[in-house]
Amino acid sequence: MRKLENSELDRKSIEDFKKSEKTPLILVLDDIRSLHNIGSVFRTADAFLIEKIYLCGITAIPPNKEIHKTALGATETVSWEHAENVLEVIQKLKDEKIKTFAIEQVESAIFLQDFKVENNQKYALVFGNEVFGVAQEAVAICDGAIEIPQLGTKHSLNISVSAGIVVWDLFQKMHFAK
Repeated sequence: MRKLENSELDRKSIEDFKKSEKTPLILVLDDIRSLHNIGSVFRTADAFLIEKIYLCGITAIPPNKEIHKTALGATETVSWEHAENVLEVIQKLKDEKIKTFAIEQVESAIFLQDFKVENNQKYALVFGNEVFGVAQEAVAICDGAIEIPQLGTKHSLNISVSAGIVVWDLFQKMHFAK
């Protein structure tokens, strides 16, 4: 076994990425304080050809040196938009027939492993603040909530880790579990 060189990885150019068919997922980041978390989510979005990221509330926007440290250029490939009000973004997405799900521990949440994706359906995943999670007002207007099962003593994950887990799960259900 030999580790592959970067030149052997067949990476897309920025132009090829922008032309590629995207995974029908939109990520909504609300009041994310850590610039490194934001950059990490951009990098995950790039890896799985995510359609778009909404940066809401106090969530910082590119260009930003600290975001770039973890995004490693993904802010140049992944489409993004800043919006002050997460509730307006969620309502806009719902009006566009995009199903919205808070990634949060709430009553009646669907455990991630039990979440079924529908063919030809676009989804928006709402991720909240590192301390307070997704705001209750946002949870209330989402179509549902998805919870990542956790068995240890802690009952939360870093937002960038949560995004990676949920995006990978939905990506593989959309692309490989057919």
